[in-house]
Amino acid sequence: MAEDWAVDVKKYASDADEKAIAGIVRHCGIALQKRDSSLVSFSDKDEVARVRDNFLKKKLGLNSPDSELDQAISAVAAKMKGDRTKNRVTVYYLLAEHFGKLSTFI
Repeated sequence: MAEDWAVDVKKYASDADEKAIAGIVRHCGIALQKRDSSLVSFSDKDEVARVRDNFLKKKLGLNSPDSELDQAISAVAAKMKGDRTKNRVTVYYLLAEHFGKLSTFI
């Protein structure tokens, strides 16, 4: 699935770092090859838990309480509310930006 992930990220972060976007794309890897796994469903509790546990805790190394991490995920969901498709790369970029962890991907 060929997609310019930077275009979507820049809808929400106009000065987005291209290297960080490329790093997130590398991190997501095979998940971006299928449409369904390239999107995040904020209404699916299991999906939100996966984002929190696998991305925020494991990849970004955050140890904040789940309630605080869930609040950040909810803030990104609210920011992207008008967009029918919530691209995983964009969600991860916005979360990494929120927590000051974009350098993890550069």
